[in-house]
Amino acid sequence: MAKNGFTTTIVHSDRRSSVEHGAIHKPMHPSSEYAFTDARELAAVFQGKAGFTYARQGTPTTAALESKITQMEEGEGTVSFATGMAGLAAIFFTLLKAGDHLISSQHIFGNTNSLLGTLADLGVQVTMVDATDVRNVVAALRPETKMVFTESLANPGTQIADLKAIGDWCRQENLVYVVDNTLVTPLLCTGKSVGATLVVNSLSKHIGGHGNALGGAVTSTGLYDWSDYRNIAEPYRKGKPTSWGLTQIKKKGLRDMGGTLSSEAAHRLAAGAETLSLRMEKICSNALALAQALSAHGKVAKVHYPGLPGHGQHDRAAQLFGGRYGGLMGIELIDEIDVFDFLNRLKVLALATHLGDNRTLVLPMAHTIYYEMGPERRALMGISDNFLRVSIGIEDTQDLIDDFAQALE
Repeated sequence: MAKNGFTTTIVHSDRRSSVEHGAIHKPMHPSSEYAFTDARELAAVFQGKAGFTYARQGTPTTAALESKITQMEEGEGTVSFATGMAGLAAIFFTLLKAGDHLISSQHIFGNTNSLLGTLADLGVQVTMVDATDVRNVVAALRPETKMVFTESLANPGTQIADLKAIGDWCRQENLVYVVDNTLVTPLLCTGKSVGATLVVNSLSKHIGGHGNALGGAVTSTGLYDWSDYRNIAEPYRKGKPTSWGLTQIKKKGLRDMGGTLSSEAAHRLAAGAETLSLRMEKICSNALALAQALSAHGKVAKVHYPGLPGHGQHDRAAQLFGGRYGGLMGIELIDEIDVFDFLNRLKVLALATHLGDNRTLVLPMAHTIYYEMGPERRALMGISDNFLRVSIGIEDTQDLIDDFAQALE
């Protein structure tokens, strides 16, 4: 059978895996435990055979969602988690040990920055660099370096790391390369295409899309051979060496840490995933039109959006993302405008902290997510007091432009 396109593959994913009774969706399995009629079969599943024992380590419903994500990312396998942050934590805490060194982009989500601080407190060395230039990543290499981490599109500044060059260098140095692909989504760019070892997606965002469920996923691309990675425990060195890392992430992240995705949330996320491409097309076109309109407005100091020619990584984004630039935008208002008064005048946009929703969401970053960092760290990241993060939705384009216009006036 010829390979189908992105949306066709995801829409028909469940029914092509022999769903019972001819259903087109994998049903929701709320059971917390799974019984066996053969004790040897029970033992075999505990020892690594595919199957289900206790819902903390997955259910048929989460497995169906994981299959969708694996197909999206063109990967080898996926493990789902309760949130994207749980997936990131599972990677860092199960694959790194005290004394190891991690190189991270400095342009990352505030909560991820906090997580790396916790990691450093536990003895993992963390170096933050400007990953928009691979030379900065290369310069940070140490004998203890085990892993490199970046986001495919930075939140909220929209910087784009030198993804492909970093991937090529990590392969040369045999380093684990982790890419958070949440804001670009595998529709615009797969982690595998830039050489990632592991790809993280917060399913709560664009893939789920409807703001009604939390979830995260870690996908192995199958590009990394874990044979020489010393931090893989002996029980997980079974089967294909390319799968060992994901096995350890699943066992430690779900069994030991309990960051489990519920079947109910997985069912909602799987249904939302079916319309990802339709929603992203509208989101990307809305974002570009709004960015162009606001960049010409006298009361807007700067618009951070990869689709604008003046963006520092515009050409890179065009090459990597196929001429679409995502739905995240940073907007800096002129100093004379009170950011809170402006936000209170908006009538269409929702004042909410989330990303990748059907609705357009706006948040003042310095006063919310980045508040705990303090002014010095915010200045280093380019987060001014009048910096707004806007996550574009699927509304009618002119309504978004008009809402900004009336609030600015």
